[in-house]
Amino acid sequence: MAKVGPSLMCAKLDHLRDEMKSLEDAKVDYYHLDIMDGQFVPNFTLGPDLIRSVRGVTNKPFDLHLMVNDPERYIDIFHHVGADMMSVHLEATTHIHRTLEKIKQLGIKAGVALNPSTSIQSIDYIADMVDYVCVMTVNPGFSGQTFIPSMFKKIELLKNYKTQHNYNFEIQVDGNISFENIPKVTELGADLLVCGTSSLFNQKITYQEGVEKIRSYCKSPVDKELYTN
Repeated sequence: MAKVGPSLMCAKLDHLRDEMKSLEDAKVDYYHLDIMDGQFVPNFTLGPDLIRSVRGVTNKPFDLHLMVNDPERYIDIFHHVGADMMSVHLEATTHIHRTLEKIKQLGIKAGVALNPSTSIQSIDYIADMVDYVCVMTVNPGFSGQTFIPSMFKKIELLKNYKTQHNYNFEIQVDGNISFENIPKVTELGADLLVCGTSSLFNQKITYQEGVEKIRSYCKSPVDKELYTN
């Protein structure tokens, strides 16, 4: 069963602690926190002080997605405020191997994030050291975007790549992970779902209902013609 991770940038930030308590009651598996610097992507989001302020709400993993240039500059900062998982973009750092190594040395799970146009083969020489690979199914930076259809094929290819080379990393999907898309991405190999406004933060349902619906959709049958053409 894929793990459910709410994207906290989609929550009501003025009531974030209360939001997280409701998400705890709904039994989410982890929390996804987007870190943006206004340079690597044209947006700003959550920072270390906010993360520190809510770390005590839960014992569940904090998954930090660093959409920042030179992410190695911030690894120690986010380690100190409670990161359990940390993903960085290949294009954001000159020395990706060194950056991932630094994350792992701190006891944090290390992930690499692939932009929609970044090839799977670009991780050939680091795939053996990452704990998860995040497939961006939209261009990073803003919530509410449309899922890029070719990313279905990319998830499938990444799953095959993992199996072929006997790697152990998990596959994360991030970007318009909707109720419609969840059955497809999970069947294709997604292990970690980043859930935002198109599923968990749908204001027509409660978080409890949202998590239950996501888990049921993970088991739903899929019309393969929807993503193989």
